[in-house]
Order: sequence, then structure tokens, then C-alpha cells
Amino acid sequence: MKSVTLRKEIQERISQIRRCDIVIGIPSYNNARTIGHVIRAVQIGLAKYFPDRKAVLVNSDGGSTDGTIDVVHRTTIEDSILLFHRVEPVMKISTPYHGIPGKGSAFRTIFEIAASLRAGACAVMDSDLRSITPEWIELLLKPVLEGGFDYVAPLYHRHKYDGTITNSIVYPLTSALYGKRIRQPIGGDFGLSGRIARYYLTKDVWETDVARYGIDIWMTTTAVANRFRVCQAFLGAKIHDPKDPGSDLSAMLYQVVGATFDLMEEYADVWKGILSSEPVPTFGFQYAVGLEPVAVNLERMMDKFRLGVGELMGIWKDVLHEETLRFLSLAVSAPREEFHIPDEVWVDIIYRFALAAHRKVINKEHLLKSLTPLYIGKTASFVLETRESDMAEVEVRIERLCSVFEAKKAFLIGEWE
Repeated sequence: MKSVTLRKEIQERISQIRRCDIVIGIPSYNNARTIGHVIRAVQIGLAKYFPDRKAVLVNSDGGSTDGTIDVVHRTTIEDSILLFHRVEPVMKISTPYHGIPGKGSAFRTIFEIAASLRAGACAVMDSDLRSITPEWIELLLKPVLEGGFDYVAPLYHRHKYDGTITNSIVYPLTSALYGKRIRQPIGGDFGLSGRIARYYLTKDVWETDVARYGIDIWMTTTAVANRFRVCQAFLGAKIHDPKDPGSDLSAMLYQVVGATFDLMEEYADVWKGILSSEPVPTFGFQYAVGLEPVAVNLERMMDKFRLGVGELMGIWKDVLHEETLRFLSLAVSAPREEFHIPDEVWVDIIYRFALAAHRKVINKEHLLKSLTPLYIGKTASFVLETRESDMAEVEVRIERLCSVFEAKKAFLIGEWE
């Protein structure tokens, strides 16, 4: 892929700016309705918290046809009431990204511009969030600019049934593997140092499926596995368009879990030497937030689980232990109120799927897509367990799952070879 910074119009813009302290990247695709709010929040945050720093806002657009780029160009700080005076103006670069469609290609564009401008810090924001505030800019950038951190992951409060792929697989698995408890390893908003942005550009992933599908987990894992300084910052609520956790998430599950398993191959020598996890430094005052409800169709989830057990045993017999297969066969006939998938069974399922991917037992796409009904079954079990639980109790429940992933990791290490 041709570097975006070799394009004449971008070179000219970089030559005009010369260098900066901060780059804020906002990938977009048909976000005309929301991106103006995001840009205003960014500009107010820069004015309020970093008035003496030279900042450049980079919108990397994936071919919007709804006027997104027009909104970017006409959204200025004057659109908001502001009581802080910026010493340095915020400059903008809006560029279409090229290469594999997806967020990763947009990130590459943003990182290349940050490297060309020798920025000391960079932050990337989703363009469709309704909950971003100016304070996010301080929380994501201050640990980098003043604390010497390289990677700042977001920490959000989310509805207990939002982010179930993170809660049941990605967070407990990555914590157990790499020893750092980063609660939102696939969060869409983060801060990073210029040093790690340049390091990401040296990695040979930008023409692969990682750039298309799994860029968030790749960035988090790469930071931790290569011993960059990582932390997390509490940003309040994450308010976006919520999804029913029982809806068709097979594509997302395939993308995220596939990228996680690929990273296990690359960093096996790292994670096999880690037997316990520890918390990472957390910045920001944590407070209670109002959260939008997430609708859950429990009957549909149970139906999908039963259908999967009925159709996929032929695949699972080459992946799962006989005891687990017997458990699943019995679980389909359990009354709804008694339906339960214990953490020990679930962790064994995930580790055996990871081993099957490692050994190339069957086609990877077929393997990972066959995980979907099991994930939906585990999510249904979680919903039944936590119907009366508040957010604090749910977090305790998720941490208990993490401890089971850690306790069973010796099995994964022993079987990996």
C-alpha cells in the first residue's frame, strides 16, 4: 500500500504544519450525524487542557457519501461556547484512506501523519459516540504527555449486557495470557505515545485481516507483549447504538477471536511465561453513570444455542473433550430457569478452540463460526445468573471468570506444544 504521506496534497499540508505536539485521529465512514459533536468535544478539550500545545486533527475517512467530510471542514471551535483561549490553533487534515477497507487502514493513515509531524502524543476517537466529552482529551493524553505512558486504554461503564464478547472472552483471555488487566482491550478510543505509533508502523500487519478486522485487540496486545508502559483511563459511560447480545454477532466474534488467536501464535513465547495477572494503573475519577438499557431476547438465545448443539456436534467432536460434549447434549433439554454453563466448562471450551486453531484441526473460519452458538449459550447463562445483579456485582462475577482462565492456563501451556 502506498504511504498516505507520499501523496502530494498531504505532503504539502504536513510541510505547512511542520511539526506538532498532539495528533487527534478520527476515523469515519458515513458519520455526518455524529462527527460534528465529536470534533467540537475534541477541540474544546484541547483548548481547555492543552492550550499551549500545537495540535492537529486528522479525519481519516473511508469513502463517506453522506457529507461527513463537509461536516469536518465546517465544524470549528466557534460552534461552541468556550471560556478558554487556545494559544495554538487546532489544524485539520481530512484525507481518504486507501488499502484494505476497515479501521486499521484509517489508523495507519493517522499514525503516518503523526510520525511525519513528530507528534509526542496521539489519541484516536470513534466518530459515532454520543457520550464523548472534552474531558476525554485530558484523560487519554495526560498519562502520555506527563506520565510517560505509551498506551492508554479506555475504561467505560457499560450496561451489564453490553460488550458481552469482551466480558466473556476477550478481557479474561487476554488478562490471563499477558498478565495485564486491561478491562476494555477492544475499546475504540485510546491515547498513545509517538514512540508506540512509530513502532506500530514497523509491523507487517497493515495488508492483513488484522487491519481489516482486529486492529483494537492487535494494538492492545502488541503494546503489552512488547513491554510498553500501559494504563487505562476512566471515561464515564460508553453510549453508542447497543446491540442485543443474542443477535447475529458471528462476524464480530470471528473477527475479534480470530485476531486474538492469531496473536497467540505470534506471542506464544511471551504468554507461556506468564502465570498470573496484575492491574494496570488507572486514571480518572470513577463515578456512577446513567446507562441506556440493552434489550435481551432470552428465548431466541436459547433457541440458537439448541440449534447449534443439534447441528455442530460433528465439528465439535474434533475440538472439545468428550465430557464437554456430553454436558452440551444434556444442557439443551434443561428448563430455562435451570440452564447454566459453569465458568470451568466455558474456559475449557475457549482454550480447546484456541488449541484447535493452533493445530489447524479444521478450517479456521468454520471453527470460529461454530463458536457462536456456544458463546450465545454462555451469554444466556450469564443473563439468567445476573438478572437481579447491579453493575458492581456483575464486575465481581466477571473477575471470577478471569480467575478461572488463569487457574486453567497451565492446561493451555501444557497442550500448546
